[in-house]
Amino acid sequence: MEDSWANSSDAPSSAFGTDLHLELSGPGLRVGLTDALREAVRTGRLVPGTRLPSSRSLAADLGVARNTVADSYAELVAEGWLTAQQGSGTRVARRAEPRRAAHAAPRTRPTQRRPTYGLLPGSPNLAEFPRTQWLKAARRALTAAPHDAFGYGDALGRVELRTALADYLARVRGVYAEPQRVVICSGFHHGLTLLAQTLRARRVGAVAVESYGLDIYRDLLTGAGLRIPPLYVDERGARTEDLTGLRGVGAVLVTPAHQYPTGVALHPDRRAAAIDWARATGGLILEDDYDGEFRYDRQPVGALQGLDPERVVYFGTASKSLAPGLRLAWMVLHENLAPEIVAAKGYVEMSSTLEQLTLAEFIASGAYDRHVRAMRLQYRRRRDQLVATLAQRAPGVRVTGLAAGLQAVLELPRGTERSVVETAARQGVAVSGMAEFRHEPADSGWRLPEQDALVVNYAAPSDSAWAGALDALCGVMP
Repeated sequence: MEDSWANSSDAPSSAFGTDLHLELSGPGLRVGLTDALREAVRTGRLVPGTRLPSSRSLAADLGVARNTVADSYAELVAEGWLTAQQGSGTRVARRAEPRRAAHAAPRTRPTQRRPTYGLLPGSPNLAEFPRTQWLKAARRALTAAPHDAFGYGDALGRVELRTALADYLARVRGVYAEPQRVVICSGFHHGLTLLAQTLRARRVGAVAVESYGLDIYRDLLTGAGLRIPPLYVDERGARTEDLTGLRGVGAVLVTPAHQYPTGVALHPDRRAAAIDWARATGGLILEDDYDGEFRYDRQPVGALQGLDPERVVYFGTASKSLAPGLRLAWMVLHENLAPEIVAAKGYVEMSSTLEQLTLAEFIASGAYDRHVRAMRLQYRRRRDQLVATLAQRAPGVRVTGLAAGLQAVLELPRGTERSVVETAARQGVAVSGMAEFRHEPADSGWRLPEQDALVVNYAAPSDSAWAGALDALCGVMP
C-alpha cells in the first residue's frame, strides 16, 4: 500500500510526507506493521535520522488504531531500530545501517584521464555566463509573467520570445522574421529532428549535407530514413552548384556564415546557386547559423534566409552565444510549414516557459547585445593570442578559419593528425582532428583530399586556464 509519511508530528502525514511502499504481512496488523517498518530500515528505504510521523498521523493514514502504531514503534525502539526522544519525535536510529546482499566485486574498467585543458569545438566560455544579468532578467520576467505562462503553452513557443527574436534577428542577422514564423525548440538537435520528421512526411528521400560536419546530425537524418549525399567543401564553402546533379534531394543542410568546422564562409556565387536550386526544384535550404554573431575582421555575413525567406529554414541557438545548458534554439520558416512542425512536436511546448520569458527579457533589455559584444572582444583576443603564440613556437603550423566563430583550424604535416591528437590526450589536452568531421560515403564516387588538421576551440577555456591551455597545445605541435 502507498502511504504518505510526514516529517512533522503536528500535521497529517498526507500534507508533508514522502511516499513509502509498505507491505503489511503477518498474523496481525501490529506484527505486519512492525515487520514492514523493520524491513524498510534494514534495506535502506528509511535511512538513519529519518523522522517518522506521529503515531496518530500514521494510524490515520493506515486506518488502524493508534495503539497499534505506538506498540510497533515501542518494539522497534527496544530492538534498536528506532529512537524516541521528547520533543524530537521518533526517528530511525543512527546505528541502524542497512545490510545489503553481498555481490561479487564489479569489474573495474580503466577510466580515461579527464583532460586538464578542454579545447574541443562546440562550447563557449561557460565561466562567462552572465549570471547576475540573467538573474535580473529572470526576476523581471517572472514578475511580469501572465498567469497563462505557467500553463502548457503554445507549441510555437512563448510569443514574448518569438517577438523579441523576430526583432533581433532582423536587426542583427538580416533575417526576415515575424513572430508567427518563429518556432522555439530545445536546441538545434531538437529542431533538426522535427524538420527531418516533417521532410519524411512530405516524402523527401534525401538531404544533402556538407562533406565536413558533425556526425550526430548526419545520424539524426539517417535515423529519420533520409539519405545524406555529401556536398564537397573547399576554400569557398560548400559546392552548392553540385546540388543540381544530386538525384532525389529535397533539402540541403549548410552552415553558410561559418562552415563547421573548416571555418570558411559560403561564397556569394554559391549562396546564389543554393537559392536558384531551391527555387527551381521546390527544395528547402536548412541554414544552421550556429555562431553568426561572432565575426571579427568585418561585419558579419548576413543570413542566407534573407535572400529567400520562403525557401530557407533558418536555425539559431543560444548555445554558443550564452550556454548550451539553456536548451533554447529557434527556427524561422515559412508560415505554411509551421503547422507541420507543430504536429511533429506533438502540439506541446518542450522548452521551459520561464527560460523563454527570461531570454525574451534579456534580449529586449539590451543585455544580450552587450553580452555578445563583450564575448566577441574576448574571443577575438584569444584568437589573436593563439595565432601569435603558434607563429612563435610552432611556425610550421598554418592557422585558418579565423574570420569568425569559436574555433580555428591548425593545419598539420601530412600523416601526423592522429599521432598529435593522441599525444595531446596523453598530455591532458582534448582536441579534435579534422578526420572526425569527414563525410565520405563509399558510394559517393569521389574522395576528399587528405587534410591533416586540428580543430581547436580557443573560446572554451576560462581566463585562468587559457594561458596553460595555449602552452600545452603548443607543446604537442609537431
